[in-house]
Amino acid sequence: MFDLTGKNVVITGSSKGIGKAIAHRMAEAGAQVTISSRKEDLCQQVATEINESLPAGSAGKAFSIPVNINSKESLQNLVDEAHKQLGEIHVLVCNAALNPFFGSSMDIPDDAFDKIMAANIKSNHWLCNMVLPEMKARKDGAIIIISSIGGVRGNPVLGAYSISKAADMQLVRNLAVEHGTDNIRVNAIAPGLIQTNFARALWENPEILERATSRAPLKRIGQPDEIAGAAIMMASKAGTFLTGQTLIIDGGQTIA
Repeated sequence: MFDLTGKNVVITGSSKGIGKAIAHRMAEAGAQVTISSRKEDLCQQVATEINESLPAGSAGKAFSIPVNINSKESLQNLVDEAHKQLGEIHVLVCNAALNPFFGSSMDIPDDAFDKIMAANIKSNHWLCNMVLPEMKARKDGAIIIISSIGGVRGNPVLGAYSISKAADMQLVRNLAVEHGTDNIRVNAIAPGLIQTNFARALWENPEILERATSRAPLKRIGQPDEIAGAAIMMASKAGTFLTGQTLIIDGGQTIA
């Protein structure tokens, strides 16, 4: 049920962290995956790393296609190049995001607020609309947006980022309702604190780390690989009746 053989997957922000883990594990499950981020050399490096790690005869393979998610033209190029290299796009994983500001919402500059909303919401909206037509024509497709537990709770230092991640959850619900009749499943994953470079400002801060782990049932932060399995489920036959949902993976942080 978790086999992705024959699936072509586009993954943004997949040169490191959660996106890289998803790409690596999906390739192991048989998918052809794109490694996509702004730095072309890093994308190629990760694609090579994944390909060299796969066993001989594996159906999985990684390709490299750089993208700037803030540019609609660059996103369209990502889709066009994926068609050339992979063929049809069966699965889209919107993982790339940014957060240039850490502090009170009263202090965030307008340009930082606008950057967060554009990169974390509008780019996902653009990219989804670019792949939806072929999914609708095929009557099959899966879209996964990586959100955050910031979207389900308030945060004194990540206000704009949390707003954008809540919006991503609503984007998932809207797309699921609009395109479900064409057998397109759209879901979100909301990770808790994961040990990535993106979240370094959080887990390297002793007070924030203590607050995030002391009351959580598992008493620790997560690793990127611990998000990848859920993405595989959503992309595979195991997730064919799942749509419009946000799966929180946070070691129990939000329930305690």
